[in-house]
Amino acid sequence: MHVERGAHIGLSQRTDGDWLEFASAWCTAWNAHDVEAVLSHFHEDAVFSSPAAKTIVPDSGGILRGRAAIADYWRRGIEMIPNLHFRIERVFVGVDIVTIQYSNQNNVTVNEVLLFEGPLVRRGFGVYPLRAAGI
Repeated sequence: MHVERGAHIGLSQRTDGDWLEFASAWCTAWNAHDVEAVLSHFHEDAVFSSPAAKTIVPDSGGILRGRAAIADYWRRGIEMIPNLHFRIERVFVGVDIVTIQYSNQNNVTVNEVLLFEGPLVRRGFGVYPLRAAGI
């Protein structure tokens, strides 16, 4: 796993080790299909958007607001994709932001961009290659 440093990383309180530990815990939770463990890193009123959400929760428009809505989306996704599995390729860091680049069970490279407010994620984005965006 490779960590790319952002131009202003010196302003962040987190170290490379902190980011790698977070990314590893995130991946472990996903591979265990442990939605609660993934959600434990999110603010109660966090917002998460993903093109996959448009398919899994059509009335969401791809945007989930609040932990309950995010949890519902992720649980539905795991039900639809029981072999869901991630492998981290790279981790990019900036000021209170991390991007976890990973490959999924279909060997598609995806980016999870997580913007932190304090110790928790305030906003998250699932970012897919154009040909895979209509999942």
